[in-house]
Amino acid sequence: MSLKIVVLAKQVPDTRNVGKDAMKEDGTVNRAALPAIFNPEDLNALEQALRLKDRYPGSTVTLLTMGPARAAEVLREGLFRGADAGYLLTDRAFAGADTLATSYALATAIRKIKDYDLIIGGRQAIDGDTAQVGPQVAEKLGLTQITYAEEILDAADGRIRVKRRIDGGVEVVEGPLPIVVTVNGSAAPCRPRNAKLLMKYKRAMTPSERKENGVECPEGRPWLQIAEWSVADVEGDVQQCGLNGSPTKVKSIENIVFQAKESKTLGSSDEEIDGLMAELIANHTIG
Repeated sequence: MSLKIVVLAKQVPDTRNVGKDAMKEDGTVNRAALPAIFNPEDLNALEQALRLKDRYPGSTVTLLTMGPARAAEVLREGLFRGADAGYLLTDRAFAGADTLATSYALATAIRKIKDYDLIIGGRQAIDGDTAQVGPQVAEKLGLTQITYAEEILDAADGRIRVKRRIDGGVEVVEGPLPIVVTVNGSAAPCRPRNAKLLMKYKRAMTPSERKENGVECPEGRPWLQIAEWSVADVEGDVQQCGLNGSPTKVKSIENIVFQAKESKTLGSSDEEIDGLMAELIANHTIG
C-alpha cells in the first residue's frame, strides 16, 4: 500500500538566544530579533514520514507550514531531505496566532489538501512548549490521535501501529487511518540533506519570493513552485485566525539561567547521604 502523508512543520525563533527585544508590545514574539530554525521535533516527525515513504513505495510526503514569507525556508529544508511538496500558509491575518488559531488555520488547509492518510507533527514547538496544536488539529478534523510517538512501526490494512513514550516506559498502540500522530524529540533524528535533492530544489520558491526577486518559475519545472495559500485560498474565517482568533495573551518573556549558589561535597558514608536526603525533603526540593 502507499500512503499520503502530511507533515506539520514550523519555523521557530531559536529560544537559546532570547534577549530583551524578543517580545513586541502586543505580547507576540519578535521573530525579526531572533534567528529562525526548523522546529526540532518537527524534524523528528519528518524522519518518521520519510521512513514510511521508504517502506511503502508510491507514498508521498507533503509539508505544511504557517508563517511569514521566510517560513518557506522550512519547506525547502524538507524538500532537501526527501519530502515531495510543500504548502506555505501566509497572510497578515494569520499573524499573532496562538495554538487555537494556528490549529484552525492548519485544519482548513488540510481540508483543502483533502487526500491524506496520515498527519504527523512534532510534539511541541520550542517557542511555545504547549504540545496543543497537533491534538487540536485532530479534534478540528474529527480524527483519532496518537501522541508522544517514538516510532511508527507499520501502517497496513487501514491501521497504524505506533510505539509511544509514557511515564515509566513505552507502549505500542494502534489506530485507524486517517490519523494524527505527534512525535517526541526522543524519536530518531532526521536524516541530512540529500545532495541530489539539494540541487533539484535549491531554486524552489513561493510566488511571493519570485515576485520579490523578479524571478519566473522555469517552464517545465513545476517542482520549483512552492504553493502559497492565504486565508481566502483555504476559505478560512478571518475572525478565527491570527490575533482575532487567539484568546491567549503573553504578558512577558524571560531568559532564565539556573546557577548554583553554593556547592557541597559529600563523602560516601550512609550518614552523609541520609543527611542530604533529609535536607532536600525539608526544603521541598524532592518529596
